[in-house]
Amino acid sequence: MLRVLCLLRPWRPLRARGCASDGAAGGSEIQVRALAGPDQGITEILMNRPSARNALGNVFVSELLETLAQLREDRQVRVLLFRSGVKGVFCAGADLKEREQMSEAEVGVFVQRLRGLMNDIAAFPAPTIAAMDGFALGGGLELALACDLRVAASSAVMGLIETTRGLLPGAGGTQRLPRCLGVALAKELIFTGRRLSGTEAHVLGLVNHAVAQNEEGDAAYQRARALAQEILPQNIPTRDRLEGMAAFREKRTPKFVGK
Repeated sequence: MLRVLCLLRPWRPLRARGCASDGAAGGSEIQVRALAGPDQGITEILMNRPSARNALGNVFVSELLETLAQLREDRQVRVLLFRSGVKGVFCAGADLKEREQMSEAEVGVFVQRLRGLMNDIAAFPAPTIAAMDGFALGGGLELALACDLRVAASSAVMGLIETTRGLLPGAGGTQRLPRCLGVALAKELIFTGRRLSGTEAHVLGLVNHAVAQNEEGDAAYQRARALAQEILPQNIPTRDRLEGMAAFREKRTPKFVGK
């Protein structure tokens, strides 16, 4: 049986206005690629900050917010896939080195921006998938929890580990983890700061699929893309019925307008 290969367009940065990046070779920390051919409609966000293991710093957050704002208006985006360009890491969480340089007031502002970022991901008008091919800790797991679906390599490591550093999850994890796993189990994982493998996360229901890692280190991405291909032909309600999708994500009664 012949297999139709998807056509790939080049990665392109959607740089946040007025921001400079400290990513590899001065490039953008957030890049975007829209697949073409039979996979047209699938858009990928590449997180690429190798110097800090994709930590959530000011530039990273600004670029991701700007990217989401632009993609939200693009009617060609029917599935949005988050992946990492840093081997072995999805997102290492908040940039603690940056945080140490902030005043208390600046930390408060930054945490609010992080919450806004996760809310923007959760409210994105098309299905979102996190491809977790490595570590997803703290804010990195909160980012994945904001997505509709999660795929992990069996060897990936994830957890809300903030309590091991005298902190609490501040970007929505304390709300989204209980919705995913139930209150009692979520409290246990948060209070202990326990780290889970991709296999363990799948058993608990934290991720939709766990797959054995491959030599290239992108097994979760490959499975996530296959999942996106399954979603693509479906008539998923998007911008015309955003209220219904938001209600589904928030587990409340939708207020549909019209048909």
